[in-house]
Amino acid sequence: MNDALQSLLDLLDLEQIEEDIFRGTSDAAPLVPRVFGGQVAAQALVAAGRTVPEDRSAHSLHAYFLRPGDPGAPIVYTVDRIRDGHSFTTRRVVAVQHGQPIFHLSASFQLYEDGLEHQEPMPDVPDPLTLPTAEELLPRYEHLFGPGVAERMLQARASIDLRYVDAPPFGSVGRPREPKSQVWFRTNGKLDGVADHPLLHVCLATYVSDMTLLDSILLAHGRGGWAVGDIVGASLDHAMWFHRPFRVDDWLLYDQESPSASGGRGLAKGRIVTADGRLAVSVIQEGVMRVPRGKK
Repeated sequence: MNDALQSLLDLLDLEQIEEDIFRGTSDAAPLVPRVFGGQVAAQALVAAGRTVPEDRSAHSLHAYFLRPGDPGAPIVYTVDRIRDGHSFTTRRVVAVQHGQPIFHLSASFQLYEDGLEHQEPMPDVPDPLTLPTAEELLPRYEHLFGPGVAERMLQARASIDLRYVDAPPFGSVGRPREPKSQVWFRTNGKLDGVADHPLLHVCLATYVSDMTLLDSILLAHGRGGWAVGDIVGASLDHAMWFHRPFRVDDWLLYDQESPSASGGRGLAKGRIVTADGRLAVSVIQEGVMRVPRGKK
């Protein structure tokens, strides 16, 4: 386990300050002066999960990003115990900074049971070990970035080994293509001991799910994104469904596409599949997508 992954695990290890109240610290997003949305979502799910019996696993979350988070201030997470049923447990979490809510999450947990089974087939993709690492890929595009951008992106992704199957948005600037994007990812190190907990694997996948999901929207319009500066955007809402158990320290394929963009917003959906072809997670997100003046 590298230092960056340990720092991320520390970030998700919230301080409990009351029975259903938790406090977390933050890192700044790599390219904008706010808290990374995936971090807030993951921390909120940690807070919810700590109030749920161990035999119940997260099966869905629905969240809204209300205000930009301040990376210089702690975030307080208040959990409401909405329902404790025979099979399902529901929690609502509000994240607060400076006296104002910045994020709202509802999460549902389920006691395991057998049932009907089917899923979509896995896409045909190359082996992740044949694809360039971030350290190999990002320097190829430094001429498109501002000073220090590549270094900040590498630092932000140091805890996660994330590899693009095709060229990322900043590698396709000015060349619109099919609104689809695929990445392989896993943590940079194995999770063991207290870190090897099913809830933590789910929370880490939630963290990663916000990294690249809006890429497919950018690809449809030949935009390079935040690293290039030809789009101003932010996540608006985020939903995930956890179908089957998985390990985030094993390779996972994140298959993403965008069905629509309009009204200054873009919609993206994704599925996270294990290396042996099991559909583990479905994701949908809408984000603000605005073209800055002078970048038409």
